[in-house]
Amino acid sequence: MIKKFIFRQISKKILKNLQYKSGLFAASKKNVKTGYDKAWLRDNIYESLGLVALKDKKSLLKTYHALFDIFLKHEYKIDWAVKEKPDAGYKYIHARYCPKTFNEFHEHWGNKQNDAVGSFLFSVGELFKQNIIVFRDGNDLRIIEKLVKYLESIEYWHDPDNGIWENEEEIHASSIGACVAGLKSIKGIVKVPTWLIKKGKTALNELLPRESKTKKVDLALLSLIYPYNVVTVKQRIEILKNVEENLVRDKGVIRYFDDPYYRNESGEAEWTFGFIWLAKIYKDLDNQEKFEHYINKTHEIMTWKGEIPELYYAGSGKPNENTPLGWSQALYLVAVS
Repeated sequence: MIKKFIFRQISKKILKNLQYKSGLFAASKKNVKTGYDKAWLRDNIYESLGLVALKDKKSLLKTYHALFDIFLKHEYKIDWAVKEKPDAGYKYIHARYCPKTFNEFHEHWGNKQNDAVGSFLFSVGELFKQNIIVFRDGNDLRIIEKLVKYLESIEYWHDPDNGIWENEEEIHASSIGACVAGLKSIKGIVKVPTWLIKKGKTALNELLPRESKTKKVDLALLSLIYPYNVVTVKQRIEILKNVEENLVRDKGVIRYFDDPYYRNESGEAEWTFGFIWLAKIYKDLDNQEKFEHYINKTHEIMTWKGEIPELYYAGSGKPNENTPLGWSQALYLVAVS
């Protein structure tokens, strides 16, 4: 209990240090040379979960107002996509932005990420249910309405995208699930056609328990359990079984088999937030034994500063340079709060 309290305080400080004056979060340290000083839509949404856990409404609103300002700045792009389904990746809503100017970064980075849009809608809807109203006026509400039409136009239920891990384009269960969850969540705020949600549910059920055609098991599938909660009990059990039996390693959870990112001769990189994700899920399932197991594993992989790296090189005690990872610090705050 004392250890959790101490690391909670450390994670709080680390997370707040990653937030720019604009309200957006860097994915990692602001001076890191890997590109993680930039702001991803998805990372900001996950990092904001830490603010919810901290009950820091002021900082939370600042983040969401900045996210709305990004969409407003690039509203013309949403309008183009609504008018006609995009025929190239660069015509989709971009995945990452300059945290100071809100400009897109135009280099190729697997920027077609439908789950980021679904995640944004989901978080806005869930916060609304908690009586936290993140939209400010009719302009923000208009963006929500257009994002629903955007998902309809791109036909998210069978639209290949780069997914959470920014890989080659294919149809991802985690992307479809995020969009389904988002549409369901904001249905009470704006008009959402019932058929639009059903299309996604059908496609998701046809694909599960796989993540995609090329990936039978994938860490990204945990998002369908938390935060989205769009799977059946049977699907949840199968996803957890597949992840724990196939992907869990000593210092983290690999994303999928043969993952090339930071791979070495010993195997795939081990992502630390996999432990925290599993801990949060088992906490919600009232499985205290497994919750404690994965939280203790998390404590073991923290640096002496209490930082949680993005990953460790396989078979080593060496983390990569994206340390700390904001997403991981935020999930830790969620798991122990």
